[in-house]
Amino acid sequence: MIELKGVLPILPTIFTESGAIDEAGTRRVLDYIVEAGAQGVVFPGLASEYDMLDRDERLHLTARIGEWLDGRIPFVVGGSTENTDEAIAYAEAGARAGAQAAMILTPKAYAADFEGMKRFFEAAHAGSGIAIMVQNAPPPMGIGMPLEQVAQLAHEVPGIRYVKEEAAPSGQRITRLSELAGGSLDAVFGGAGARYVIDELVRGARGTMPACEVTELHVRMLAAFDEGREQNARDLFERTLPLLSMQANFRWRLTKAVLQRRGLIDSTYVRAPGPELDRYDRLELDALLARLGDLLPPGMVQGAA
Repeated sequence: MIELKGVLPILPTIFTESGAIDEAGTRRVLDYIVEAGAQGVVFPGLASEYDMLDRDERLHLTARIGEWLDGRIPFVVGGSTENTDEAIAYAEAGARAGAQAAMILTPKAYAADFEGMKRFFEAAHAGSGIAIMVQNAPPPMGIGMPLEQVAQLAHEVPGIRYVKEEAAPSGQRITRLSELAGGSLDAVFGGAGARYVIDELVRGARGTMPACEVTELHVRMLAAFDEGREQNARDLFERTLPLLSMQANFRWRLTKAVLQRRGLIDSTYVRAPGPELDRYDRLELDALLARLGDLLPPGMVQGAA
């Protein structure tokens, strides 16, 4: 069984200016993630606007990503939904596409029903045959499930092998979850855009699942940490943090603005609601990217049009 660890970025869904899916743009970003050295890729997650895609779009893109990846790096398929049958369908589609695991957000429908939550994840695993990664995100995206219940799920549902813990404070929660779950989990991952990644790694996280706009920097950061060069990892973390802080406000729009500046996509169209970058934000983004210029491939970052 392939071990999941390291940097597993979330692949965004790229759209045209009309709002249609841009498969060519999505594939360019996927190839960039692979070439940047990521140890895996996740699709669709929150950063993919999964809840803005309909069922057919999700199933189609899952199959396409499996084809495009062709086994180059591990694939974690996103199976988040409130519906058990849909969770099975998404996880099963991932399995057909070569995914090693299905990442599924704890459904709000079972927030107060642990047995229902347990049956939900049991069904997703049984229907697909691949490992399950429980995504425990805070409201409004998720429910911020109590760690005792997350650990109980891991103990009672053998198919659950991973957890992506994103509720705050994520570092403390990763420590506590690791203690509670013991050998029931193969690994706990951090998320939250890698804004707390060093603390998470120090506490035993096996990797991180950030947005993808500076994948090569996250890869270098985790490699430095794994090699015992913690100060170098911290230096890289501090260099990227202003951009990650801005990403916390603008989320998909910030990621796509950077990808466009890097020449990877044509349109920054976003289906999800949220604040848009104004003229000052775009100037600030250009300034932040300029300060990372010595860390990124030459000529790969352009100013705003």
